[in-house]
Amino acid sequence: MTHPYEARLMRVLDHIHTHTGDDLSLDTLADVAAMSRFHWHRIYRTMTGETLAQTVRRARLHRAAVELSTGAPDIAKLAVAVGYADAASFTRSFTEMYGQSPARFRSRRDFRIQPPIIQKGLPLMHPVIVRDEPARQLVAMPHTGPYHEINRAFEKLSGTMAARGLFAHARSMIGVYYDDPSSTPAAELHSHAAFELTGSPQIDPPLEQVSLPAGRHAVLTFKGPYAGLPAAYDQLYSSWLPTSGEVPGDTPPFEVYLNSPMDTAPEDLLTEICVPLR
Repeated sequence: MTHPYEARLMRVLDHIHTHTGDDLSLDTLADVAAMSRFHWHRIYRTMTGETLAQTVRRARLHRAAVELSTGAPDIAKLAVAVGYADAASFTRSFTEMYGQSPARFRSRRDFRIQPPIIQKGLPLMHPVIVRDEPARQLVAMPHTGPYHEINRAFEKLSGTMAARGLFAHARSMIGVYYDDPSSTPAAELHSHAAFELTGSPQIDPPLEQVSLPAGRHAVLTFKGPYAGLPAAYDQLYSSWLPTSGEVPGDTPPFEVYLNSPMDTAPEDLLTEICVPLR
């Protein structure tokens, strides 16, 4: 059953992620929701489990982390681009969340995409195993656009599920990725933000049902901020797979998120990248 405030929530989340560098005050977001500021922040917190300020801060700093992982050259300009008044306030906020300064985060070697040089015997930066995965039924929110922006779809998914009472049927949080970002324009990348589903609850739009088949998978375990995941994929496909004797299957890779950025420090986030094998 659709929640009466669901459309307002979708508008607000879209606005936050589209306008991270703009004014995202309570008054502005209440206007986007078309509701009094005296009520909207309470309704938002009830539907999402966090305050508007927490969502805004997380969205801004996630965008900053993605930019820093690709070598953003000017931290002062980045600070303004993600909505901070100056580099000092941005640095304080980023360091508080990520446990290191923006400059140090930008210099991390484990976030760099490596040249595709295949050499046997070199140690892998992240462990990879082959494991049988069960079939999974998912409740999902579709996302089109850069993969690092799928957090927008996850927030929409969580708010919608909470409003419809679906979390009683939810298990693992999963992201499914259908396109190769090296050969598909970022604006055309297709993915699903999802939760594994138990039982047979009614799933209505904009939610969708997605099935992942059982089978053998290569599983890379990554620990750290989501901004480092592209480099982990690079290791899996460029270093591990060509020397493993394995061949990828015909279904998309997916990520299993073993904890949540809502209550876990970025350095402690655990993600399993699962690539189906033939």
